[in-house]
Amino acid sequence: MSSDESLLSKYINITIVVAVYWVTSILTVFVNKTLLSSDTVNLDAPLFVTWFQCIVSAVICTVLSGLSRWYPNYITFPKGHPYNLETAKKILPLSILFTAMIASNNLCLKYVGVAFYYIGRSLTTVFNVLFTYAILGQKTSTGCIVCCGVIIMGFWLGVDQENVAGSLSILGTFFGVVGSLTLSLYSIYTKRILPFVNQEIWLLSYYNNIYSIVLFLPLMLISGEHIVVYNYDKLYEPFFWLAITIGGLCGFAIGYVTALQIKVTSPLTHNISGTAKACAQTVLASYWFHEHKSVLWWTSNVIVLGGSAAYARIKQMDMEKVHTEHKYEQLKV
Repeated sequence: MSSDESLLSKYINITIVVAVYWVTSILTVFVNKTLLSSDTVNLDAPLFVTWFQCIVSAVICTVLSGLSRWYPNYITFPKGHPYNLETAKKILPLSILFTAMIASNNLCLKYVGVAFYYIGRSLTTVFNVLFTYAILGQKTSTGCIVCCGVIIMGFWLGVDQENVAGSLSILGTFFGVVGSLTLSLYSIYTKRILPFVNQEIWLLSYYNNIYSIVLFLPLMLISGEHIVVYNYDKLYEPFFWLAITIGGLCGFAIGYVTALQIKVTSPLTHNISGTAKACAQTVLASYWFHEHKSVLWWTSNVIVLGGSAAYARIKQMDMEKVHTEHKYEQLKV
């Protein structure tokens, strides 16, 4: 009876974590969309918005780091010093990718609708396969390559249907592709850097946000966003700062709940959950923004979602096969 209760408790815990991930992830996208391209905020400064979100995350990490030293029995946070020169030299190349990734993601969201956002950024898996081979020299199974082909087909169909509907943003789609590319590179190089920070994801996030605050400054100056922000008519209104702070809190929260979901489930379950969440997000966005899409447009979403889910499953089977073969070789020895 106790084992049944324990199993039930585990399932309830997993359900709660997955639900929190869904709500936080979808809420983050909608909040960012409001900040980036709504008449309510009406601020044409996406880099500034992203920069401020980095500040919020960095402040939270700094506070947690301090509290963990004062109250180690209650709060834990990995030890690290982002202002160390040696650390900066090691982490900075990854932070440049991190900056490019979050900037291009928000720029994509600024120019495309929330419903199309998933399709616009759906090529991450394809870039993962390409860069894993080009940089790491690791080959991918035929099944995974076929899934990548399916995803590309779905992406092109989605772009075509956006064009037919007259709502295609070339700039938004471009930033979506750049976001997918930089996310893929970031994932690969993160694996190389993690040993330097003792596999501590939160410490790496702390460093990235601190360095990105500096990296965004020249980008904002070059783009002229400092002038846009200076002339913004709602700059001193409490609502604006409340909205932009909520966006920063959502950005920090999604990092936490993503790590938590992977921890209580598995990377594969996380991928499946993310794919299902993207489907729900697309349907919700279409309803919320009163967007009527064609059958082919919805077909493109189904193709991309199906290709992504199949890729995750085949990748898991490939990993299990390699693990079994490795275990068999060890037994032979």
